Amino acid sequence: MCCEGFLLTLVSITVCAKNAENWVHQCLSSLFSQDHRPLEIIAVNDGSTDSTFERMKIFKEKNQTPDINLTIIDSDAKGLSAGRQIGLDNSRGQWVAITDIDCSPEPNWISSMIAVSEGYPSENVMAVTGRTVFNEGNTRVSRLRSKEIHRKYIGRSRVTTLANGPCSMFRRDALISIGGFNPSWYHAEDMEVSLKLIEKGGTIIYCSEALVNHVAEDQLSVFLKKRIRDARAHVRIIRKYGLYGGRLPNGTSVKHDFTDDAVRTSKFFPLLLLYLIILGVISQSSQNLGVILACVPIMIVIHPESRLRILWSICLWVGVSLGIFDSIFRKRGH
Repeated sequence: MCCEGFLLTLVSITVCAKNAENWVHQCLSSLFSQDHRPLEIIAVNDGSTDSTFERMKIFKEKNQTPDINLTIIDSDAKGLSAGRQIGLDNSRGQWVAITDIDCSPEPNWISSMIAVSEGYPSENVMAVTGRTVFNEGNTRVSRLRSKEIHRKYIGRSRVTTLANGPCSMFRRDALISIGGFNPSWYHAEDMEVSLKLIEKGGTIIYCSEALVNHVAEDQLSVFLKKRIRDARAHVRIIRKYGLYGGRLPNGTSVKHDFTDDAVRTSKFFPLLLLYLIILGVISQSSQNLGVILACVPIMIVIHPESRLRILWSICLWVGVSLGIFDSIFRKRGH
């Protein structure tokens, strides 16, 4: 349970869903299981074409409780950032938490973040972020994704620069003061509001005890589409805040968080391409040496994880290219 001094702090949890009928019950059940009170939950249906909205209404009918107010909002399809803003607009809490419909927070998710939300006297805490644990699933893709996310949290400092979308909580007044979530943003809305809060002098606290479970990301096509989306959105972040991150009010640079794996993986495709070009040049002068060197890329492609990382790398560059076009034509939040 949360500490006695925080019992009267109203927290609003917002979740936005689109075509997520299979996850509605599990997600909302985990939110109703939170041990913090008082609590309100705002579920936004983002123009779903399946039974997501109906399942939200059924859940509310079957789970009437006096200590949790569940508000369900049916919206046209406007995107995740717009959905988060709708949740913020309809919230009443001192703190506004965000998660995703394919997530199931542990019961102490909110209470763990509330417990550290005051920070030190020198800190102006505007957000607290927890830890997302991806289910390993049964595929190479899901195991790789789970491993990479786990690696990101190893050694993460107490003060961080990213309040991750599936597992974070923001001070409502601070979020409103920076304009909230811009509906025109194409993905990476969590990174953008984080950098805005930091530039305003805010502190983001990482609380490793605040766990959120994420369903396995087991389909290769879904995994690759998300990596394109990530890279495409990150071009917007780089244009606005620089290659390495935002700045504190005193001008000190802060490094982008949670991008190391993408930076590392992005090198796979150009390095392989460069190797093949060099191989072609060498083969013109020495056929035997060319045959020997050709074994290297063949061995790389044969290895399942290496093959997956090459596809991942290609998708990152596709996303960057699309992001550049977005910036040229001033689309998707540029």
